[in-house]
Amino acid sequence: MVKEEHHYYSKYPDSQLKVFTISESLRRHLFLFKTTTGIFSFRKIDLGTKILIENMTIPEKKSILLDLGCGYGPIGIVLGYYSHDSEIYFIDSNKRAIWCTKENVKLNLPELKNNMHIFSGDYFESLKNKDIKFDIIYMNPPLRKGKKEFFEIFDVLPFYLKKGGLFEFVIRKKMGAPHVYKYLLDKFKNKIKVKCKRSGFWIFQYSFV
Repeated sequence: MVKEEHHYYSKYPDSQLKVFTISESLRRHLFLFKTTTGIFSFRKIDLGTKILIENMTIPEKKSILLDLGCGYGPIGIVLGYYSHDSEIYFIDSNKRAIWCTKENVKLNLPELKNNMHIFSGDYFESLKNKDIKFDIIYMNPPLRKGKKEFFEIFDVLPFYLKKGGLFEFVIRKKMGAPHVYKYLLDKFKNKIKVKCKRSGFWIFQYSFV
């Protein structure tokens, strides 16, 4: 049995490379995804990401959207499928994940490839020299790296979200969702809310007003 590489957020995973193809039904449509060893949840889409996808806000009008820490790209690809006119950005630090995302755009959204923008880097690093603000940012954060890095995202969100923009993310209750909620509620008051709770995961929405 192949062991999943625990440091999936590494830039260059050192596990033996094996490529897989998985299928997932997301929001009533069947998607195909290429995955590899050394990236997060390569055998199937993890439950937290699935719950985020099923409950995330998908704009009806043309928008600029970001799948932050995209892995092999399921969040952004679902967004592209259901919001055809939108510009979708993908960012991940893992080089294997970036390769998979590019392949998965070709597999699922070949006609929209010009609307798909894929970058390698940590968090917003690859956007520093680009004048881009997003309508919505989505994330399943790698909390195994620690909550400190995740909380630092909120310090830079004003540089990357439009006024009225949203940041939607998922955290497992066992990974500290109640603590995260209390911390963010103390800091941001009415800007943060829990959209829903499903199967031990909390979906959060931060509004930039």
